[in-house]
Amino acid sequence: MTNTPTLSRGGGESLTDQIVRTVAARIDERVLKSGSRMPSIRRFAESHGVSPFTVVAAYDKLVARGYLESRRGAGFFIRARATAPGPAAAPAPAVQEAQNGQNAQALDVVWLVRNMFCQMPHQQMPGTGVLPSEWLDASSVANALRAVARQNGDFLLNYGTPQGYLPLREQLQRKLAELEIGAAPEQFVTTAGVTQALDVVAREFTRPGDTILVDDPAWFLMFGSFAALGARVIGVPRLPDGPDLARLAELAALHKPKLYVINSVLHNPSSTSLSAAKAYQVLRLAAEHDFMIVEDDIYCDLHPGSTVQPATRLAALDQLQRVIYLSGFSKTMAANLRVGFIATSPELARRLADRKMLQTLTTSDIGERAVHRILSEGAYRKHAERMRARLDGLRARTVRQMERVGLTVPVAPPAGMFVWVDTGRDTNALAERAMAQGILLAPGSLFSPSQLPSTFMRLNVAAMQDPAIWRFLEKALSAGS
Repeated sequence: MTNTPTLSRGGGESLTDQIVRTVAARIDERVLKSGSRMPSIRRFAESHGVSPFTVVAAYDKLVARGYLESRRGAGFFIRARATAPGPAAAPAPAVQEAQNGQNAQALDVVWLVRNMFCQMPHQQMPGTGVLPSEWLDASSVANALRAVARQNGDFLLNYGTPQGYLPLREQLQRKLAELEIGAAPEQFVTTAGVTQALDVVAREFTRPGDTILVDDPAWFLMFGSFAALGARVIGVPRLPDGPDLARLAELAALHKPKLYVINSVLHNPSSTSLSAAKAYQVLRLAAEHDFMIVEDDIYCDLHPGSTVQPATRLAALDQLQRVIYLSGFSKTMAANLRVGFIATSPELARRLADRKMLQTLTTSDIGERAVHRILSEGAYRKHAERMRARLDGLRARTVRQMERVGLTVPVAPPAGMFVWVDTGRDTNALAERAMAQGILLAPGSLFSPSQLPSTFMRLNVAAMQDPAIWRFLEKALSAGS
């Protein structure tokens, strides 16, 4: 059976439980279809080198959990399972219009995010959006948490500060000053990552029916979040040096957007950056059409700096008048700390802090204190340099290997972890084939608010080191679509 991986005999999990877990996951992911017949017990046992008793026990567990049904004399079949309402919101009107009555895509944003959180080896997740855990500085995080725990214990038991831990906001003031962005502590609001920051800002500025412009392609998770608020999410074509300005002007005049969300530096998924010339034009269009710009700079610390490579931040040009700046530390410090922040005008910061309180009261004071300690001790800068150097050592070699296996790289990025590649075929189908072999890809359809089929996909150079990934890509691309 090709939809189950090689079983491990060296771990703590029994062979029976490995079969149950893997088959259940394939059914949940719709790789194994309802009504399909499972291999016979003898055939499964022979192909995986296990005893028939192991397979019987696994099949019985899957029957008990509602994944399989046993038909006397015919074998085991995948049970048709009721589909529970998922957490994803319905597509925004713009998405519905783009689909033109077509069936929804088999793969969606929830599919990708769910599988990113599966217990897969990270090296088999080239579609992931994070660095491998071994690249991060676990000892610094552990030391910071221990140091925080040794402080006066009252704060451990109480709420944090609605606008965020003041010493951290003071540290963020110094961090942004290095980027030539002036912001006093009262201009910051801490959040549970950039995800919450985007949600708080969108709730403040939009009402059902309002338009939010995003880059196309762009970070997929915000599409569903904005649509859940009733906003129309419309994509602006992203070029190597920033948005298509003519299209941005056209869409702004037509739809009167409230917000435009952009990665100026190390755009996700292409790792390209905004040019200075385009940055000025984006600000001009925002003033002309009266929309706010939300600058998501989550990959800030993976960029080597403007003295090494050009990097124009809209917030540095605008000084937080029409630009709302977002960033955080989930990509470079620890995703589990969930510490992000918003920088904006003092008046808007107060409003956003109030809105944050209506959602979550406060964010975790413990995490904010830990991040403050890591930043203030000075080792984080060296850690960021090591990450950038490690990515630099992999990127060019990995891009060359991508091209050797048949991928086209329209723009080879000079920094960052992502490469946006053209496969020449529908990457939804490619992702389904990869998932059947335990490899997670990120198909291009998920990065567009239209969700239409795409030949592009995002690859993470830090997660491309498993030879099995390259074998799959070479075989899949040489075989045709």
